[in-house]
Amino acid sequence: MANKLDPMDIKQILQLVKDGYSNRKIGVTLGISRNTVNSYVRQFSSSKYSIGELLSFDELRLSELFTNKTIIDTERHDQLMRYFECINMSRGHPGFTFLHHYNDYVNTTENPYSYTQFMEHYHRKYNQDKGSLKLNHLAGHEMFVDFAGKKLEVIDKSSGEVRLVEVFIAILPFSQYTYVEACSSQKRIDFISCCGNALHYYGGVPKAVVSDNLKSAVQRASKHEPTINRSFKDFAHHYGCVINPTRTYAPQDKALVENAVHLTYQRIYYPLREMTFFSLEELNKEIRLLLDEYNKLLFQRRQVSRLELFQTIEREYLKPLPRERYQIKDYRRAKVQKMGYVYFSPDKSYYSVPYRYIGKQTQIHYTSKNVEVYYNHQRIALHQRNSTMGSYNTIADHLSSNHKLYIQWSPGYFKNKAKVHGKHVVRCVEDILASVDYPEIGYKRVIGLLQLHKAYGSNRLDRACQIALDADMVSYSRVKNILRNNMDNASLFFDKKDQNISHIPTHNNIRGAAVYK
Repeated sequence: MANKLDPMDIKQILQLVKDGYSNRKIGVTLGISRNTVNSYVRQFSSSKYSIGELLSFDELRLSELFTNKTIIDTERHDQLMRYFECINMSRGHPGFTFLHHYNDYVNTTENPYSYTQFMEHYHRKYNQDKGSLKLNHLAGHEMFVDFAGKKLEVIDKSSGEVRLVEVFIAILPFSQYTYVEACSSQKRIDFISCCGNALHYYGGVPKAVVSDNLKSAVQRASKHEPTINRSFKDFAHHYGCVINPTRTYAPQDKALVENAVHLTYQRIYYPLREMTFFSLEELNKEIRLLLDEYNKLLFQRRQVSRLELFQTIEREYLKPLPRERYQIKDYRRAKVQKMGYVYFSPDKSYYSVPYRYIGKQTQIHYTSKNVEVYYNHQRIALHQRNSTMGSYNTIADHLSSNHKLYIQWSPGYFKNKAKVHGKHVVRCVEDILASVDYPEIGYKRVIGLLQLHKAYGSNRLDRACQIALDADMVSYSRVKNILRNNMDNASLFFDKKDQNISHIPTHNNIRGAAVYK
């Protein structure tokens, strides 16, 4: 089935066009049909924008400008390759015929190739006369990355537990300049972090990063059109390079990095065999020392080292690093709430977006530093990440006129509002705000208290607050009851109290203390 190219794939095509790649080479590098690449390049050329301008466009604009679709059915080809793996095990059996297996393939496949195509694909894959092509690698062209098959050990000091750690390896094939780093896992965050560390170790960026079909790098493996992990694709866009996974069923594609892994076992693993490490930092410090020595070793057949080849030739072919390191992104989906905020579940906090997006489904892109909110591939909000649980993070311009008043609330704001009604109202406001742990609850009660002046006037409100303060019974509901029952106007509670006259009337029948002696 035809699928629309992801805007990031379009950017990768643009990047390679800018780097001077031919359409055929772009197709091979990205695993996209040459016809598809041709179609996109024609669209680029016919547009009124330069390649540099197109690279600066966001994903939404690119997807609107270019709507071409891929036409490769990769599942059909991959199914055939898997079938070849099965039948090839029977090649040496007496009576083996291709026609027998082709008939079996036709009977078990919904959309089979013709017999001619079947044999052509088989001979391309298993032609014993073809040998292996010796690749002449270009300087600054690629960086191969992989994990070593064998792990190293780190011991937990507190528990004595031995923890196995992964070893990441990167190599520039022209100079064979190598980078090695131990990390906690092969997960996406560790893998992408190691790739970034490798680029900064080299001090520049090659045109392409060639990875194995790791889950951290590739969502769906394919010989022709693999689906790259979104975060890894974003990483490549940040550094201005492309991702080129090795082909499935083609181990020769990673022969160079496999050789680097073997040499790593010899030059780094073996010297470390009798050492003990209690942290990744300690282990990587020792790895770096051994790595520097390894890169300085002379090649057996050439009186030159990896470091010398890199410094004298390959370094100048690398693109410059961007100003900032790539921050690994994660993604969440969230609906904009009625107040104009999205709920950010990792921190249980809230971030504002323009109020016109209320009710819309958005995608949150976040790093350790920033939180970005996107709607339909377009960024609509950017916040600094606040890890405080339950926090509301607000940009004033995002709010409607009614909601903008909300962010002005503070104890000082409400005290100023209370001053126009009298000093006792101010004291009541202070007491109410001091009595609650959560400020927003106090603000709501104070708003209710101040609004009582609309029905009873400021003078009565101030007298009611005075009565509540004297009785040490300050609350919105009690002040409201005093006003509703006209207790602020009764001489029993106000006039006589100020005259220092007892509120208990004189009466002959009232017994005194002497009666009970």
